[in-house]
Amino acid sequence: VQLQASGGGLVQAGGSLRLSCAASGRTFSIHTMAWFRRAPEKEREFVAQINWSNGNTYYADSVKGRFTISRDNAKNTVYLQMNNLKPEDTAVYYCAAKSGSVTSPFASWGQGTQVTVSS
Repeated sequence: VQLQASGGGLVQAGGSLRLSCAASGRTFSIHTMAWFRRAPEKEREFVAQINWSNGNTYYADSVKGRFTISRDNAKNTVYLQMNNLKPEDTAVYYCAAKSGSVTSPFASWGQGTQVTVSS
């Protein structure tokens, strides 16, 4: 599975952005898609994930209530709607996919898209 992320940019605190991640290749095998982020000088952290078949979602506490992950199976695309952005949300955002089952690793990664939130 190949992933192409887009939609990052510069926004003021309190603003919104929507990230997109288009999947190609063996998309029939996708089990879960997710977003991760890496802020400067910090470890990569989980943001949100969505089950590709039933749409169940799960969020990190830091984004719950502000971010929404969704998918369009027909377009093989996952979205991350980010509202009420805060400067601490500044990071490179990566989409990822796991195939097979819930215990599989996130083996496919997109190239990352920069999100910068100014105060």
